[in-house]
Amino acid sequence: MVGDGHVLSSNSNCSSHNSKKTKDNKNKKKKKKKRGGSKKKMTPEQTLAFKSVSEWVFLDHPSSSSSSLSFSAAASFLVDDFGVQKSLGKGGEKMVFDLHSHSKCSDGFLSPTKLVEKAHVNGVKVLALTDHDTMSGIPEALEAARRFGIKIIPGVEISTIFSPSEQSELEEPVHILAYYSSCGPKRIEQLEKFLANIRDGRFLRAKNMVSKLNKLNLPVKWEHVARIAGKGVAPGRLHVARAMLEAGYVENLKQAFARYLFDGGPAYSTGSEPPAEEAIQLICNTGGVAVLAHPWALKNPVAVIRRLKEAGLHGMEVYRSDGKLAVYSDLADVHGLLKLGGSDYHGRGGNSESELGSVNLPVVAVHDFLKLARPIWCDAIRDIFENYAEEPSDSNLARITRFGRTLILKGGSPLSCGKDLIDRCLPLWLTNEERQNADFEAIRLKLSHISINQGGIPIPVGSK
Repeated sequence: MVGDGHVLSSNSNCSSHNSKKTKDNKNKKKKKKKRGGSKKKMTPEQTLAFKSVSEWVFLDHPSSSSSSLSFSAAASFLVDDFGVQKSLGKGGEKMVFDLHSHSKCSDGFLSPTKLVEKAHVNGVKVLALTDHDTMSGIPEALEAARRFGIKIIPGVEISTIFSPSEQSELEEPVHILAYYSSCGPKRIEQLEKFLANIRDGRFLRAKNMVSKLNKLNLPVKWEHVARIAGKGVAPGRLHVARAMLEAGYVENLKQAFARYLFDGGPAYSTGSEPPAEEAIQLICNTGGVAVLAHPWALKNPVAVIRRLKEAGLHGMEVYRSDGKLAVYSDLADVHGLLKLGGSDYHGRGGNSESELGSVNLPVVAVHDFLKLARPIWCDAIRDIFENYAEEPSDSNLARITRFGRTLILKGGSPLSCGKDLIDRCLPLWLTNEERQNADFEAIRLKLSHISINQGGIPIPVGSK
């Protein structure tokens, strides 16, 4: 890859002062040049990848010039290290993906709307909202994203436990990222029940942490933690850390984790997290892509990755704001896993947190992700519409409009029948090639007999 450059070092045993000075001058020029970013024309592979990624990114913005790039136009783009950038002067823009972010719906500091606004300011084009054990912020994020021309990937970061053996002392927490189509998960009730059980455990876990802190002569109040988390939000370690900071027991959030809340720390506690393998299987069964989050935080990443690959893991985070981590990239290669990454942005501020949109994913890595994800998402969308065609109930309609009710039911001309519904949704979610298949045609035919009133309640055609 263009970004995988070699670090040049100078010889310390120079024969003369003049040769050393010449080398120093050369190094300065190289550093100066590197600071501006090394830009080269894209390779044919990168060009094809960029064209394919652009088509998907701008599906719901068909008027965008980026959605109809010709091969020759895409070839004129420049690649700078990992990202892809237009060579069009002031009008150029990066195709920035951030596949890991959090809002106030879990342990972030910003509302989904403010998070999307922040992403827009930072030039992010595709944002995955991956709150801990909840997808409750997705509808708000999607609504905000419409105003800024940002694409949202509905996601969730699931808290799990990995047990290498029957010995509980060898257990360690593992977080699995799940990425879904714009329509959301299929069998969503199954996923919601699974996540609700984890959230219930998070309440118990947070209370246990508060209890342990109290025994350490740090009288943190449970009411304080709950107030910081907000109504209906399952508290996490960050909420406890914020309560400690506000009460004056630590100087900053980093200290709260380093002294008390780290994995296995004096105030650490587990909840009712399910086995990591079970979470991955559920993600696969609900039409999602399963990716291992921050593997560098694991005690035994080799064993974890090997076992989770067997369970159906699709990828792992390899890229961070400080670049690609070679050891994890190699592990991904060994196990045939996607190489992804995101900022894990929470909005807490400070130098210890990566900025939203700061992780530069290679366009080929993004293309590989979408190449694997899109058929999975397409099948999930088909299943959701098929269920609605077979049983046009309020609940099945809600599964379609769950993450985009305003855009689907209130955008454009009124919907007269179920066929109008599918014809409005699919162009927003799937490419023309993905839509043109016999299954969707059969669903269209069935839906042409189902009428939808403005309230969104399905009524069979002919029953009015």
